[in-house]
Amino acid sequence: MTAPALDARSRLRRITGLTPSGHLHVGNLLGAMAPIAAGQYDHDTVVFLADLHAMTVRHDPARVRANTLEQATLLLAAGVDPEVTLLYPQSQVPAHTELHYLLECVTGVGEAQRMIQYREKSARQRQVRLSLLTYPVLMAADILLHRIREVPVGDDQDQHVELARDLAIRFNQRYGDTFPVPVAVHPSAAARVMDLADPTSKMSKSAGSGAGTLFLLDPPDVLRRKVLRAVTDSGTTVAYDPVHRPGVANLLEILAACAGRSPADLATEFDSYGRLKAAVVDAVLARVTPIQARYAELSRDPAHVHGLLRAGAERARAATADTVRAARAAIGLLD
Repeated sequence: MTAPALDARSRLRRITGLTPSGHLHVGNLLGAMAPIAAGQYDHDTVVFLADLHAMTVRHDPARVRANTLEQATLLLAAGVDPEVTLLYPQSQVPAHTELHYLLECVTGVGEAQRMIQYREKSARQRQVRLSLLTYPVLMAADILLHRIREVPVGDDQDQHVELARDLAIRFNQRYGDTFPVPVAVHPSAAARVMDLADPTSKMSKSAGSGAGTLFLLDPPDVLRRKVLRAVTDSGTTVAYDPVHRPGVANLLEILAACAGRSPADLATEFDSYGRLKAAVVDAVLARVTPIQARYAELSRDPAHVHGLLRAGAERARAATADTVRAARAAIGLLD
């Protein structure tokens, strides 16, 4: 069986995966969810809930299921259109794991061990799951399965996209042209929203106390309190300097992403940290409040959301079948 043609249409296809390891936050909204909703009518867009990735570390099965449904509902509430965007849980499309294994057959152990997240997480754990070592190959399968050309990621995910590129090139060279070679693309603002309590660390879905994380389902008074308590710097002048004044820079980047403006330009409009924080509160609430209201409506009928996810998974299974068949044939398996 010949590989599917590397058509021009695939250059317009983009993919985003969200791992249900915790609750979505403002960084997820500004860096991923809002761009998906804004661009879904201009690009062929795939959004999958990476529930298999949540199993690389110790996890609560019930919590993974609940987080998966919560994230799907928030994506819908943020404007993701399931009639246009392919939205589904990763585990409901077996092609992800099948292609994962085929790509493992062209991946070196050393390549997997050099991945930064594996080195960092394994250093903090007494018992390391094999899936933590191999999940970057699953991420490559996620991308190549849909024949993706552009992968929107934060800077910290570049290494994973590079692995996908390397595996696609190697597979194509050994077994014939099968996969397009993807490239990473970066949001122009708020690619990495930092923790308000520790602006040297990325805002996280699963961060300890969550004191510096603006969760999308936090009540308005909680969001306000977290912003007003955000770490700033020892000075008093508002200036955009990510290296020397990361706390203020983070607040400016959040505001810039909400307003669609430059953080450096916004810095000139504030004469105190207090006024900057008040503006960030207003901007965050303006973005989050409509999403919370729509989330509450959708949550009253979870069966409807489940149905949308099942329909998305069915579409994804059909859309990825040819890619898996071509990869199987190319690597030497019987049809």
